[in-house]
Amino acid sequence: MNIGVNTWVWTSPLTDGDLERLAPQVAAWGFDVIELPVEQPGDWDPARAADLLAEHGLKATVVLVMPPGRELVASDTVKETQDYLRHCMDVAVTVGSPVIAGPAYTSVGRTWRMSPGERRAAYTELRENLKPLVDHADVRIAVEPLNRYETSLINTVEQALDALPPGVDLALDIYHMNIEEKDPAAAVRSAAGRIAHVQVCGTDRGTPGQDRFDWPAFTQALHDVRYAGPLVIESFTAHNQTIATAASIWRPLAPSQDALAIDGLTFLRTL
Repeated sequence: MNIGVNTWVWTSPLTDGDLERLAPQVAAWGFDVIELPVEQPGDWDPARAADLLAEHGLKATVVLVMPPGRELVASDTVKETQDYLRHCMDVAVTVGSPVIAGPAYTSVGRTWRMSPGERRAAYTELRENLKPLVDHADVRIAVEPLNRYETSLINTVEQALDALPPGVDLALDIYHMNIEEKDPAAAVRSAAGRIAHVQVCGTDRGTPGQDRFDWPAFTQALHDVRYAGPLVIESFTAHNQTIATAASIWRPLAPSQDALAIDGLTFLRTL
């Protein structure tokens, strides 16, 4: 599988200048893919990014971001959120990403208690609010389950498969799966044909492979379901106050952010 890295390893929000600095370095280290977050429309220029990535032989993936106010359930900001997701899809087309991935349902950190009936109603609303986006562009929407501390709506693959309409797929993140799935490899197999994107890191959000996760079982399951996308390292820097607080990164997770990326790449190439 191709191996990628998210620019959040080093910076947030991404800018044109950041990408001009990071793209050649990421390519020189041997990554195949660079992952581009769209935190706010206009943070970086998609056309300029497409030219830069082509120059360095990198493929792109795009991740969406759900801060407070971006909601597809139980909110009066659904239309604005749908417009933002359409923008992400347009960006993905420009940079050549086959996917937009992330928790496209509620803002990260929004939690509330639900009865079984209330959960069914929320999933019905989510399905209806995702359906208009499916045919906007030739880009797969990959919805990411998050751990229980970051959302109360979709924590597991099983819940995601129940909540999502046809035409909307899954993004899997090892960090969240390690918390919520009793058997991550079995969860992968249960989603055969629906997995559009996979993000990886160590179980502490640090370097892949420097942890206790059962990597051989997980990657074998991906092969078994014929997942054809990349494995993208998603971690964060403790040196950026905004992202460190949002992702609860209170200490360095590797000797350096460069080491996290390089050592992670080296390990993932062994799988």
